[in-house]
Amino acid sequence: MMNDKNEIAVLMAAGMGTRMRPLTEKVPKPLVKVHGTPMIETVIRGLHQRGIKKIYIVTGYLRSHFEDIASKYDDIVLVENKEYETINNISSIHAVLPYIGDEDCFICEADLFVSDENIFCCDLKQSCYFGKMVEGYSDDWVFDQDESGRIIRVGKHGKDQYNMCGIAYFQKEDMHTLADAIVEAYEGSGFEDFFWDDIVNQQLDKINLTVHPVDEKQIVEIDSVAELEAVDPEYRKYN
Repeated sequence: MMNDKNEIAVLMAAGMGTRMRPLTEKVPKPLVKVHGTPMIETVIRGLHQRGIKKIYIVTGYLRSHFEDIASKYDDIVLVENKEYETINNISSIHAVLPYIGDEDCFICEADLFVSDENIFCCDLKQSCYFGKMVEGYSDDWVFDQDESGRIIRVGKHGKDQYNMCGIAYFQKEDMHTLADAIVEAYEGSGFEDFFWDDIVNQQLDKINLTVHPVDEKQIVEIDSVAELEAVDPEYRKYN
């Protein structure tokens, strides 16, 4: 699906990936390969399927390792997050604020294995989180919705709800709202432990945000060696 929209994407790739050691001692987590391809590259390929015009990769830990992938694609810009060791992932969006706000924008985790590149090729009418339905209790990030489907809470813990899967899409007006909220948070105190999604949760009265359902087979967020092994048996030797 190539489109004529002026859309951009932000890939958050600054974290240290401590739960995937020893693999991440010398390689940033998003560059760990699944079936021979770095995880971040499966996201990039999906975004290219949609026709995204510019991709900003926010780096921090072992940031020089991303230079090869940036040189491979002429639409990638590397943005350094100098605060990744002391401030939660709100710092990654703060680092990229000078580059966003004028276009509709995908914000994605970079440690995703996208098995279906067409996951991005959908007609998105409004801002949304991509979500996977999980039956029963989940202690992960979930979305509470009202009867119309509008998200009324983004937070942890829920039952029989859509779970966050690492991809969000914001129309430019909503991206402006969130950018302003991040700037305001940085002007105060106590923001250091904020996840980026905490800021979204605080702005839900200003943003009409919904869930775009996806199948669990289309995308996997990999947080540990065990989860990596479940997708790619090549990593059994690390368990």
